[in-house]
Amino acid sequence: MTARVMTQRRILAAMSREFTMSLSLDPRTTALVLIDLQQGVLSMPLSPYGAPQIIERSVRLGRRIRDAGGIVVLVNVAFASGFADRLNLPVDAPQPAAPGGLPPDWSEFAPEVAALPGDVLVTKRQWGAFHGTELDLQLRRRGITTIVLGGIATNFGVESTAREAWQHNYAVVIAEDACTSIGPEMHQFAIEKIFPRLARIRSTEQILAALPAGSGPATPPV
Repeated sequence: MTARVMTQRRILAAMSREFTMSLSLDPRTTALVLIDLQQGVLSMPLSPYGAPQIIERSVRLGRRIRDAGGIVVLVNVAFASGFADRLNLPVDAPQPAAPGGLPPDWSEFAPEVAALPGDVLVTKRQWGAFHGTELDLQLRRRGITTIVLGGIATNFGVESTAREAWQHNYAVVIAEDACTSIGPEMHQFAIEKIFPRLARIRSTEQILAALPAGSGPATPPV
C-alpha cells in the first residue's frame, strides 16, 4: 500500500469519526468556488489526490450544483508581464519566479473545468480569492450565503479563501477529496487542524447527497 493511499484512508477515517453531522444545502444560496484548477498548477506533483481525481470530482460537483440551481465560481491566479502585480515581500522561503516567465497557458483552466458553466470568473493575484477581486460583491448580489470550496492547494489557495470567507460571514463547506496539495502532510494538517474551526468538511459524495433534485440554473452567467 502506497503512502498516498494510506494518507487518503487516514483522512477519510478521521472524517467518518468526527464529521458525521448531516448536511443539507439550499442551492439557491450556495456557490461552488473552485480554486486554481489551471494548467500550471495541475502540472505540479500533487498529493494526496492527483490532478485527474481533483478534476473529476470538481466537475461532478460543478454540474450537480448548477443543475440544482446553485452557481459555479471559477478562480485562477495570474500575473502581469514581469510579475509587476505579484507580492514581493521579504520572507524566509520566497517562491522563485520562473526564469523567462510563465508558459502562455499557465493560468488557463483545465479543459474539463473550463467547460463548466462558470457563472462568475475571478482572477486573483495572491493565494486568497477575496482580496482585490469582485468575489464578495458577486456572491452577495446573488444571495449566496454558503460556499463549497475545492481546488489547489489545500493549505494555500483553498485555506486562504476559506479563512476570508469565514471572516466575511459565509458558511463554508470543504470538499475534502476535491482538494489537494503538494504534500500529503500539508493537506492533512489543514483538514484536521484548521478547517474544523472554519467550516464543515465533507466528501464529494456527501456534498452531492446534500443537494436536492435539479431545478435549473439560479442566475445567468456574467
